[in-house]
Amino acid sequence: MPLDERPDKAETIVDAQAEAAGGPVSPVARRADDPEVVARLDALISEFGGRPGSYESRLVREILQTGLKLIPDGRDTGEMKLMANSLKELRYAYRVFGKFRDPHKVTIFGSARTPETHPDYKACVEFGSLMAQAGWMSITGAGLGIMQAGHVGPGRDASFGVAIRLPFETNANAVIAGDEKLILFRYFFTRKLMFVSQAEAVALFPGGFGTLDEAYETLTLVQTGKSTPMPIVMIEGAGGDYWKSWDAWVKGQLLARGWISPEDPSIYYIAKDPADAAQHITRFYRNYHSSRYVRDDFVIRLKGPLKPADVAALEQDFRVLIKGGGLTQFSGPVEGERDEHPKLPRLVFRHTKHHYGLIRSLIDRINSLELA
Repeated sequence: MPLDERPDKAETIVDAQAEAAGGPVSPVARRADDPEVVARLDALISEFGGRPGSYESRLVREILQTGLKLIPDGRDTGEMKLMANSLKELRYAYRVFGKFRDPHKVTIFGSARTPETHPDYKACVEFGSLMAQAGWMSITGAGLGIMQAGHVGPGRDASFGVAIRLPFETNANAVIAGDEKLILFRYFFTRKLMFVSQAEAVALFPGGFGTLDEAYETLTLVQTGKSTPMPIVMIEGAGGDYWKSWDAWVKGQLLARGWISPEDPSIYYIAKDPADAAQHITRFYRNYHSSRYVRDDFVIRLKGPLKPADVAALEQDFRVLIKGGGLTQFSGPVEGERDEHPKLPRLVFRHTKHHYGLIRSLIDRINSLELA
């Protein structure tokens, strides 16, 4: 997800609002930002290998300070249990995914009730197999139906299971059961965070309330810039009209009424078949590598440099996205960016924080160009 590497004014404002919110705080409690407390926390972090003064060490200190503040805040047991369990779930999930950092991953959503004989099931198996052949791993909810099909196609070694504890539909499918890449979650919100944050693409198959919830959340995250741009493909078996009907409703009821922007339908793609879906996803990463925000600058990492004339044309055609200045190409990381992928060139511009659907169009144009 987009990450501003250094604290900014908005972050400071949120911290101040948090301190001003809520009821009275115990008057005898020591402040978690007391210089002596901070020094003790920093020393403890250093004992665990934290690098003094680093951004990562500061974040760990903030986690510890937040925990300490819960005591004088008077939070009840249930509230503290939810926060503690959420943090533990996320840490565990990140550790599992961290062992498989390099391969691209596609999250597959769809109904747990789809029979194995259904055209959607067969299409999902084919899609997962094609993605595995392209070197991708698949993430599903680990259940039956489309979730199982999403594991059958790529096979156990190329599959992740992100399961939820429910009073029904709780058993992991036979493909992923017992695998180290099967993660069991207590909370939907932590599970959904991993579904999107660990994927470079999302594939949607027909389903019920849960599938549509996941579809709309993914679309909203990309539409609002809370997730990095990624391909969102909609797939179904031969002869189906699920996504065509949904698309007609979106354009007839949402777009026509002005409740979404004209560019928003470009966020998703209705595939003709599984092969078309796989090709659409892999093409998204033809020239584009990744992106993130560094404060107000949008940084696009490229697999190779673009021709100066193409950069100038992009700046002209997508001027509506640029807030002052222009579109600049750099040979490596920009100031304030974490030193990841130092050899990749960058396209950088000050983003208006509007028209996120056009970001997708910009990336599509970049992928259509020949690198310098």
